[in-house]
Amino acid sequence: MSDNPLHDADAYLEDDLDDADIVEWYESRPVTVSTAVATGSIVAAFAIGVLTAVGALALLGYMDEDWAP
Repeated sequence: MSDNPLHDADAYLEDDLDDADIVEWYESRPVTVSTAVATGSIVAAFAIGVLTAVGALALLGYMDEDWAP
């Protein structure tokens, strides 16, 4: 018998499979969010996109050789 029960072949007998419980899977309910949460997430995503675009343009302007502040 080994120290690790996962490697012990005697722990897993074929007869044990006959007494297995039946597992029933149910479809989960659809996710519902309020209008305020949906609107807030859309506004936040838009704001993050705007900030990313402004940051990328600022970085490109900073790296431009002809750009003088």
